[in-house]
Amino acid sequence: MDHKTPVTLFWFRRDLRLDDNAGLYHALKSGNPVLPVFIFDKEILDQLEDKDDARVTFIHQTIEDLRTQLHKQGSSLLIVHAKAQYAWDKLIKEYNITEVYTNHDYEPYAIQRDDEVAEKLHKHGIPFKTYKDQVIFEKGEVVKDDGKPYTVYTPYQRKWYSTLKPFYLKAYPTKKYFKNLYQTNALPAPTLKDLGFEKSSLALPDKSYENVIKDYKEQRDFPAIKGTSHIGLHLRFGTVSIRELARTTHSYHDKTWLNELIWREFYMMILHHFPHTMDHAFRPEYDRIHWVNNETQFEAWCKGETGFPIVDAGMRELNATGFMHNRVRMIVASFLSKDLLIDWRWGEHYFARKLLDYEMASNVGGWQWAAGSGTDAAPYFRIFNPDAQTKKFDPELQYIKKWVPEYADFSKYPKPIVDHAAARDRCLAAFKKALAK
Repeated sequence: MDHKTPVTLFWFRRDLRLDDNAGLYHALKSGNPVLPVFIFDKEILDQLEDKDDARVTFIHQTIEDLRTQLHKQGSSLLIVHAKAQYAWDKLIKEYNITEVYTNHDYEPYAIQRDDEVAEKLHKHGIPFKTYKDQVIFEKGEVVKDDGKPYTVYTPYQRKWYSTLKPFYLKAYPTKKYFKNLYQTNALPAPTLKDLGFEKSSLALPDKSYENVIKDYKEQRDFPAIKGTSHIGLHLRFGTVSIRELARTTHSYHDKTWLNELIWREFYMMILHHFPHTMDHAFRPEYDRIHWVNNETQFEAWCKGETGFPIVDAGMRELNATGFMHNRVRMIVASFLSKDLLIDWRWGEHYFARKLLDYEMASNVGGWQWAAGSGTDAAPYFRIFNPDAQTKKFDPELQYIKKWVPEYADFSKYPKPIVDHAAARDRCLAAFKKALAK
């Protein structure tokens, strides 16, 4: 390709699709030919502990799919493997860039990275334009009447629905403008090995979600049933459009599944207004809790060897598949933070390492909910009883038998690492002491 030709770059991040993509749509209408770019950011990749991290396999496969789609349009995808700063130094040097388009990213690292990239581009007279794409409402779009952010979900949800108008769910017609993609032969792409990774053996979920919506309300809490959509990985990396999901599910009479998408936006809004919650309690008094942080017990929790079958089943499902059922996520999180009195951040980091659908805002929000330190109005003395949860949500032990087969033989199954009743008392005492100061 002629590197002197004025070109608009579109930077793919958490929006890995050509259809209904806000930033790409605006780039294609900018007037110059558009060359899409993807950066395998070493800053992020170097922090991953597992060289067979399934998320990297998923991104790599998705990038290959994008390249194939772009080749059909006579274009290609420019891929750089470097820290974002160095990648942009290289791109500025090599191309005659008129503008850079991308979509907003909301996590603290991403915000800092984008600020630095915007400044670098500005020095070269290159505008950096970003758009809302991975949520219906962001930042301060759904706030109280006085302009302050909501800190409780239910009133936020009500305002979300009352703010919603049909145009918020409208798809961006990118296909109309594919003729404006930069025409070039296929550009080189790194292999997983080039990136320092190997292919994961985990099965990756597909994009089907509609089949669970009808019975979602009745089935979502039972881990032995596939009553949830497993769409989280695709939402995380934007291989599906949030507008399509919300548009489809808004047409259903029962809004339980759509409400889960609203929870996701609530937690993103919380992270935006309260960035300290990334690694500190939403309610600062909860940072005074004296955690026991027993490393042996933490190891047992990670491996699914606590002697509490529903907890162990959940952790083994996570370790084996990169997924854990939503109800069970609450049970294992409550067990770690309340029964074992281990800092919720330890669990949050473990989930960040293992979950295919890991999103910082939702994960931190969920963990703080379980620990009682978050936005939720429920008091800290809500402590899940693993046995009661099992009786209610896995009464025939189907889920437990699948993931903890040795549970049938008590001689092979580990003894409980704590006594739940005693652990509950210890937890209440520790929380009471911290909150009384």
